[in-house]
Amino acid sequence: MRYGFAFIGLCVACLLLADDAAQQKVQVSKTEKADFPAGGTLRLQNSTGELIIEGWEQPGVEITTTRSSKDAYAPADRAKAMRDLDSIQISTKRNGDELAVTTEFPHHRAFPYVSPLSVVTNFDLEYRIRVPRNAKLIVKHEDGEVHIDGVAGNVQVTARQGLITLRLAGETQPAIDAKSDAGSVISDFAGSEIRRPWPFGHRLVERTSTASQNL
Repeated sequence: MRYGFAFIGLCVACLLLADDAAQQKVQVSKTEKADFPAGGTLRLQNSTGELIIEGWEQPGVEITTTRSSKDAYAPADRAKAMRDLDSIQISTKRNGDELAVTTEFPHHRAFPYVSPLSVVTNFDLEYRIRVPRNAKLIVKHEDGEVHIDGVAGNVQVTARQGLITLRLAGETQPAIDAKSDAGSVISDFAGSEIRRPWPFGHRLVERTSTASQNL
């Protein structure tokens, strides 16, 4: 009897593994490189998901995007999932000293509708971007996290909903104007703090006239 139960258990496990193998997420990755002027501006418009921007010593920009379905699909349904991912359009356009990266994607209001933040997408999107360290950044992000590491140029980032982190290339005091409408601002640098009753808003300001970097 023990061997019989062991054999039945093994068969069930095999069936479960086979089902897991049949159900898979659909994912598409793309890497492109672009020329970038010294001291130029990288502008991201309508990005969503997780955005990672890293300063490097190369002269150009490298942009890797990964689009993934939220759900796993059987082989027969993956073509439809791929069409859904194809509806996410990420374009780049050079205009003088500025390189613009624009994202367009379908989205709809969550049900039940609670607030303007209640927006639903049926995909996950990740950007990994490398830029020259002296690049300037202007980012208008939708939902998700923004992480910036090792960029020495001016940085202007807004996110509708999510975490923003900056790890700076130098140790000198930057000029800071950081605000969260719902949440907190945490900084290793000094600044004047303005708080409203938790959790509704926090602001940190340090206007240093000699700062080489504005955040």
